[in-house]
Amino acid sequence: MAKNTINTKKAFKITLIIYAVFFAVGIIFTAIFGPKLDINFSGGTRISYSYKGDLKESDFEKTVKDTLKKDFSISKNESLSGDTKTIVITLSGKNALDNESQAALNKAVTEKYSSNSVELYDSTAVSPSVAGNFMVKSFVTIALTAVLVTIYVALRFKKIGGVSAALTAFVALIFDLLVSFFACVMFRLPIDSNYIAVVLTILGYSLNDTIVIYDRVREKKKTNPDLPVGENMDQTIKEVLKRNIVTTFTTVCAVLTIVAVSEFCGLTSLRSFAIPMAFGLLSGCVSSLFISGPVWVKYKERKALKEAK
Repeated sequence: MAKNTINTKKAFKITLIIYAVFFAVGIIFTAIFGPKLDINFSGGTRISYSYKGDLKESDFEKTVKDTLKKDFSISKNESLSGDTKTIVITLSGKNALDNESQAALNKAVTEKYSSNSVELYDSTAVSPSVAGNFMVKSFVTIALTAVLVTIYVALRFKKIGGVSAALTAFVALIFDLLVSFFACVMFRLPIDSNYIAVVLTILGYSLNDTIVIYDRVREKKKTNPDLPVGENMDQTIKEVLKRNIVTTFTTVCAVLTIVAVSEFCGLTSLRSFAIPMAFGLLSGCVSSLFISGPVWVKYKERKALKEAK
């Protein structure tokens, strides 16, 4: 192996071990806790209260728990101007509130936190049938997007085996989506519209990194047709490694800044966007370098060996 290349086969094995450990932990968390679905996917009730001054989330959460005796999630939001502060209570599925329970909750929080001028700001109820339809449409959109971008890769890289390049790129996308999903499960974040936005963003980001690699491989094949496919990929990954790492690092830093600012300001609703996004971006960088490329090389080498026989 030349000194100016990277042994992608060895890197592929190490990467698979890391993914396997992460997926195993994710599966355990999913089996124990299950995914936390937003009311848009499971049905339920979301109630927002406006308030003034400083309101301790843990105290408010205890009041709600004592009043409702049901499972719920809670988050705080604030407008950019700081004029409107809201605290949001979400009850999914079977924990949805009836009118009587909601009236009792309204009375409890408005009386106890009268000094904070707590008032009902908004109340939304989603039926399970409507939520089910929305969930199906959302995941159909994701699947359709993944298929279309895969077809695009197949057409763009016909000269180096478009179908094989597309399928291996699709494998990397699956890894990235699983990573973002398990991140939500591990951090107990809701699967909501933010998550759908994260998934669609990751699809484009990860695919872009993979396309850069395949584009370099195609150019090397033009200038040096006799270069073995494995060495071609090793040299290509060596060339794009720094670019991919720097790009991903700067993007993840921006996303983590969102997490830090949201936590500092109490905007906990941004967690469901920023945390799975950070994990997905990291996975997109790794999978494009050490999953899609090496899998494609394995396929091409086995195909060449089969044709030679």
